[in-house]
Amino acid sequence: MVFKRLLGSIGVGGPAVDTVLAPGAVPPGGSLTGEVRLEGGDTAFEIEHITLEFVARVEAETEETDEGEHEAEVAFERITVGGGFRLDPGARHVVPFAVTVPWETPLTELHGQALGVVLGVRTELGVAGARDKSDLDLLAVRPLPVQEAVLEAFGQLGFGFRSADLEYGHIGGTGQSLPFYQEIELTPPPQHTQAVDEVEVTFLAGPGRVEVVLEAGGRGGLFAGGHDALTRFDVAHEEAGDTDWNARVGTWLHHLLEHRSGPAAHGPHGGDATHGLAHGSGHEDHHHTDRHGHHHGGHHGPGTGAAVAVGAAGLAVGAGIVGAEVVDEIGDALEDEGPDGSDAEGEGEED
Repeated sequence: MVFKRLLGSIGVGGPAVDTVLAPGAVPPGGSLTGEVRLEGGDTAFEIEHITLEFVARVEAETEETDEGEHEAEVAFERITVGGGFRLDPGARHVVPFAVTVPWETPLTELHGQALGVVLGVRTELGVAGARDKSDLDLLAVRPLPVQEAVLEAFGQLGFGFRSADLEYGHIGGTGQSLPFYQEIELTPPPQHTQAVDEVEVTFLAGPGRVEVVLEAGGRGGLFAGGHDALTRFDVAHEEAGDTDWNARVGTWLHHLLEHRSGPAAHGPHGGDATHGLAHGSGHEDHHHTDRHGHHHGGHHGPGTGAAVAVGAAGLAVGAGIVGAEVVDEIGDALEDEGPDGSDAEGEGEED
């Protein structure tokens, strides 16, 4: 999807920018290719820089009011792909690019079906000392092999997809680098419904491995006391095709539910806790830390309550989870803040 906008800060007669991304989804850490197409305005302009900005719609808690959560735009990567040339009146200029998608970029689809997470790539053009974010394109991100294998195993074990959203905050005790994290919420099979309402999966990918954070959102009970439990596991990328994932994820669930039902399942202040398991080290490394910025019972994305299909293909997202409203949202909701990019713009930018 492409938006053509005249640069508002330059005014009528300024150059137009049109960014086209290569079709198809990219994995975290993969290469995003495309081109920025410029068309000169009424007069010549010096194009100082062309910068791509990765942005996401993220849920954040509202501290000053009792309104719960609100959505904000968060920029989490900026990459300059061109600049330093003169654009004559009416001239056309194309700048091809290939940029690396940040490793922790959230997933927007599974098996080709949208999860309800909204990501975009915004093009910023620097002209004669002015900057304007003028072109915005929907970004599709597919799972890495490890991520897909884990989700497939949950499906094989009877879990279904409920929703996915992005939460502003940091999961303590992890290597998280972005200012937000993704939660993929799964419904448990009948044998686990007495213990948990849902299991939330968070992936924190990196060049060599993926941290898998599992959270059991629970029913109040004699042992659980209504608290949630977190368990963290590390998986190397090369393990993706060499592992009995049903057995491995089953072991993870055992640790998670055991952690939830035991007296040590609560953090030092009664909040969420992290229980780490270092695979390949021959021992389990226990440590507890609060999960900061996490909120339960709030609004979730468009995937809430979506139908799921679980079978031989594992965890499958039901068709129709997200309709045209997401396509509109990337053009409308991300633009609500106005051309100056206010409302949390830059919260995730690199220095």
